[in-house]
Amino acid sequence: MPELNLPVLDLSLLTQGPEAAARFRDELRRATHDVGFFYLVGTDIPAGLESRLHETARAFFALPEADKLAIENVGSPHFRGYTRIGGERTHGAIDWREQIDIGPERDAVADLAAPDFARLIGPNLWPSALPELRDVTDRWQTHLTGVARRLLRAWALALGAEESYFDEHFGEPSTLLKIVRYPGTDAPKPQQGVGAHKDSGVLTLLWVEPGKGGLQVERDGAWVDAPPVPGAFVVNIGEMLEYATQGYLLATNHRVVSPRLPDDRISVPFFFNPALDSRLPLLDLPAELAAQARGITQDPTNPIHALYGENALKSRLRAHPDVAERWHADLLAARA
Repeated sequence: MPELNLPVLDLSLLTQGPEAAARFRDELRRATHDVGFFYLVGTDIPAGLESRLHETARAFFALPEADKLAIENVGSPHFRGYTRIGGERTHGAIDWREQIDIGPERDAVADLAAPDFARLIGPNLWPSALPELRDVTDRWQTHLTGVARRLLRAWALALGAEESYFDEHFGEPSTLLKIVRYPGTDAPKPQQGVGAHKDSGVLTLLWVEPGKGGLQVERDGAWVDAPPVPGAFVVNIGEMLEYATQGYLLATNHRVVSPRLPDDRISVPFFFNPALDSRLPLLDLPAELAAQARGITQDPTNPIHALYGENALKSRLRAHPDVAERWHADLLAARA
């Protein structure tokens, strides 16, 4: 196993008695106060499901271009479906990756008086050439939703709140699953697979193809590698959890450097966030924790909103300008 720059936490400690559970909560609090990133083992992901997800992801990206473009996201006002290489941006710079975005399966909102962020609600685009993709991603998201809920309950207790605190304020989760392929490049300098950023929501669980590096996390002003660990997820918190704790917990910049040809890399991040119309209130931290809260650094060009739907819409409009221009020109004009 490579030398690790992030702590490793074991979720199974929560089922090993009060002392072990308390130790896990303390480790969770310290990891996300100090770093904002950690490896998570003990999640009971069935080995067969993990291998099936990997195989299905590979099968999707191996489809003929016409099959992938048949569900291209420019055909979805809800930002769902396939994004071709170079079709997504981070802080205006092109990300060198292709992907499919999958959200909660819902009918589109027809009410013209609905808030702007309701435009994110709608059906997914599924490839007819790979029908098994829907089943495997449904199973994956169901399992990870359970993992995410256990983490949030542990965070609540670790931060001095009732165990049900996040359950009560989340509503129906607004999830997003991305299946991503980073193609290799022969560029003389490291290529931007995805640019440096903080996640805009609450919690991310990332599966990375075994043996494939590229993820880097910013620690103390330097970029450190976060290589995949067998059987582990890479977990990080987003800006909303930093906001809710007024900077006691830390949302951390991270990026992906493209692999070198002929290699490529598959990763599958799962974003677990509140309902679009939910607001995360500020946590009333115990005095000893509140004294260590750093506050949040607000970028005037990229504000953090307490209402999750505003955060999500802001991110999607910026990341996918072609979709935004086709379907949401009125929103772009209003924000200009």
